[in-house]
This record gives sequence, C-alpha cells and structure tokens, in this order.
Amino acid sequence: MNTKSVGIIGIGKYVPERVLTNAELEQMVETNDEWIVTRTGIRERRIAAPEQATSDLAFNAAQAALQSAGLTAEDIDLIIVATITPDMFFPSTACLLQDKLGASKAAAFDLSAACSGFIYGLATASSMIATGMYKHALVVGAECLSRITDYTDRNTCILFGDGAGAVVLGQVPEGRGFKSFELGADGSGGELLKVCGGGSRMPSSTDTVADKKHFIHMAGNDVFKFAVRIMGGAAEEALRKAGLEKSDIDLLVPHQANIRIINSAINRLELPEDKCMVNLDKYGNMSAASIPVALAEAVESGRVQEGDTLVLVGFGGGLTWGASVLNW
Repeated sequence: MNTKSVGIIGIGKYVPERVLTNAELEQMVETNDEWIVTRTGIRERRIAAPEQATSDLAFNAAQAALQSAGLTAEDIDLIIVATITPDMFFPSTACLLQDKLGASKAAAFDLSAACSGFIYGLATASSMIATGMYKHALVVGAECLSRITDYTDRNTCILFGDGAGAVVLGQVPEGRGFKSFELGADGSGGELLKVCGGGSRMPSSTDTVADKKHFIHMAGNDVFKFAVRIMGGAAEEALRKAGLEKSDIDLLVPHQANIRIINSAINRLELPEDKCMVNLDKYGNMSAASIPVALAEAVESGRVQEGDTLVLVGFGGGLTWGASVLNW
C-alpha cells in the first residue's frame, strides 16, 4: 500500500482568561511560592470560567487551527479529542465539538490516554490519513482539570490547569511530516494516578462525593520516578525508529508536568536548554492539552522553522507514554 506523508498543516490554542497564581494558592493550602517554583517550575495556571466546559475550550482552539490551515469545518473528515475531562460520559466531547464547529462530514470520537492523549491522537489520525481513509483530521487535546482537582490537597492542587490545543493534519510534501511514533502503556501502574469515582466500578453516590473519589489522586514520588525514566527513553526510541540521532533534534516539545522531569529529559537527550520548549510556568500541567499548547506557542514565537526536526514526548496516567518525531 502506498502511504502518504502526513503532517501538521494548521495549529491553534486556547487558554481561559482566569489566572490562578501561587500567591492565591498560599491562601488556600499550606504552601508557598518558592516551594512550588523550586519543586515544579509552575508560577500560575489557567482556570476555566464556570460556564466553560472542555468542548468550549476545544472549540476555540479548533477554530484557530482551522484558520491557520486555511480550511473550513466542512473540510474535516475526522475529529479526535484527547481528554480525561469530557463534558459528560456521552455523547463524546468530539461529537459536541463537531456540532459546535459545523463539521458535518466528520467522524468523531474521544480518546482517553491522560497526558499522553495528544500523541496517541496524532498517531491514530495520521495513520488514517496515510492510508487514504481520510483527507483532513482535527486532533485536539483539551482539559478542564480544575473540575477534578481537590483544592484542599496541596500535593495536587498546585499542579493542574485548564486549556486546549488543536492541530489539523493533512498530506504534506514527501520527506516532511511525521517520521515515527512510539506509544506505550503499563497498566500495572494505574493505581498511581487516577480518578476512581463515577465509573462502573464506583458509581457516583453521596459516599463517593464525600470521600473525594471524583478528584485526582496521585502517588507523586512514584509518578515522578516513572516520568524521569520514560520521557527520555520514549524520545530516544522514536528517534531510533526515524533513523535519527539526538543531535538532529531542533526542538523538544515535552509534556509540561514538572520542570525537573523536563530537565532530566534535556540531559538525557544531551540538548541545550534553548532547544526545549517550556511554558509550564504559565500554565501548569494541562494533561492532553499541554503538548499542543506548547507547540502552538513555539510556532507563534518563531522557534519552529520549516524543515526543523521536532520531538514531541509525553507521559501520563494509565500509565501511558508517547513520543513522535516530526519534520516541520
């Protein structure tokens, strides 16, 4: 089968207006700005307005990506929304987004791989375009993590924020586009990062609400150790599959979870700091939205040039991980 070269032909992002600073968190839990910045690198994060849901954030990012691509919603054949904070169980956030956009010709579904979701979505959509099944796909990473964050838990409430990033995928000239994907999972680590309440195992009840089972629970140290190990390793494997070396990387766009995790990946890949995109200080951890928002800001600020070799890499609950090599 002749497969097409697939790449990103449009990109956009959206973050809510409301800023939650470390100083505000100092008033809510026993913590301080210096501790948060030293341990995580985060200074502030964005919080969705009460009337905003994940599909609203996704819609704004998607519109920007379509405009960037010079396409209309009618040109989109497939919509994938990577999220762990859907508007509701069903219909999918992708179907709600399809309706908001007016993308009447598009198939639509959600993908759940936590912070790795955007990379999983890219791998899924690009393979469908490469085989000729679809022509244009919209892949969105969107989260309202503030809705599942316990603002009395100082270990987690300092980390998470809301936002959305979107890309349009389509055929690109030969030699450009995605060169490789490395996806992985280790379900034995599922207990380390989870929201238990509301599913078929533990249906919503007054008890699950009282016991805070609908909030993020994280074994921070274990997740940190996993992330330090997997981020560099997944990136190296994606490079190997693409037939490239560490020295070929023009820009690393990592999941924005913790500055110490990012620094460990930079060191392992032997990169100077200016070859890594970091916006963690402004947004915190936006799960599936973090990589596309960081990529969009890198493009906006002129840090990505045509022909550059980019490595996107993330890890998340599941446990999951994903990396991709992309020729821009």
